[in-house]
Amino acid sequence: MNTIPLKHDTDTGDPLHPGADAICSIRDVSKTYDGGAVALEAVSLDIRKGEILALLGPNGAGKTTLISIICGIVNPSGGTVTVGGHDVVRDYRQTRSLIGLVPQEINLEPFETVNNTVTFSRGLFGKPRDPATIEKVLKRLSLWDKRDSQIVTLSGGMKRRVLIAKALSHEPRVLFLDEPTAGVDVELRKDMWEIVSALQADGVTIILTTHYIEEAEAIADRVGVIDKGRLMLVEDKVTLMQRLGTKQIRIELQDPLGSIPEALSQYELEIDGSGNALIYTYDPTGGRTGITSLFTDLKSAGLVLCDVQTHQSSLEEIFVDLIKGQT
Repeated sequence: MNTIPLKHDTDTGDPLHPGADAICSIRDVSKTYDGGAVALEAVSLDIRKGEILALLGPNGAGKTTLISIICGIVNPSGGTVTVGGHDVVRDYRQTRSLIGLVPQEINLEPFETVNNTVTFSRGLFGKPRDPATIEKVLKRLSLWDKRDSQIVTLSGGMKRRVLIAKALSHEPRVLFLDEPTAGVDVELRKDMWEIVSALQADGVTIILTTHYIEEAEAIADRVGVIDKGRLMLVEDKVTLMQRLGTKQIRIELQDPLGSIPEALSQYELEIDGSGNALIYTYDPTGGRTGITSLFTDLKSAGLVLCDVQTHQSSLEEIFVDLIKGQT
């Protein structure tokens, strides 16, 4: 695949006047740590109300640093961040009350009960006791029957649910999930996807970082790619896959080939390892795909087809290509 062009479909204009549908506006945010290590470099992004945005990137790309800055845990070296119109540095209390954060690490009081843990988190944000809200959160996360259980007795997956319950206890409008399904099995991961979709249906804006590309492909509305502290791309997931994804046709042959016939040289075909199939790669958005003429020329070349299969590039393949293209 060719090098992928960088593209942003987000507004990056006046930091005082973000896009009308933006609940979070990030403008030229940078972070340099003591010693000179650059974690973020001039990142600008609008996060839209009610969307699910997936941030992808290799280890050390800057994903967690960006989330920490938005949540007010880390101060930026430069730039501005607003949440709900409030500056995260000047108006820390207002912005933090709008945000829920589910960290990567499971750090819970082992001998406290689930109910008390989540109730205590609500109190930390100055919210009055509200057993009905806590009950609603615990039921949504399938924790209600575990409400009186000590944290130490829970499985790893259930502990992750408790982290999400703590983050939701004060009814935030923006939820950050930092590697929310790390270390959980596939079945529980899909349960988490359903939870995230249900939260979005309630109007919660969700930003997740993940190493699981299929996670972004399954639930995200938009995808952002961060590498070496730079936001390389932000785009609607479906549009991204249509614009940058390629399709392949695998043509199974009756008889193996040792080389591609001269009459087919214009198609840039590849022979698979066994010689029993030809691979044709094309751009589905390019108008003329050449498929019709290819099959005509295959017949003219005397090749007998046994089967034809198609393959669409996955988000993972696009992501890998993007990172390789910028190294």
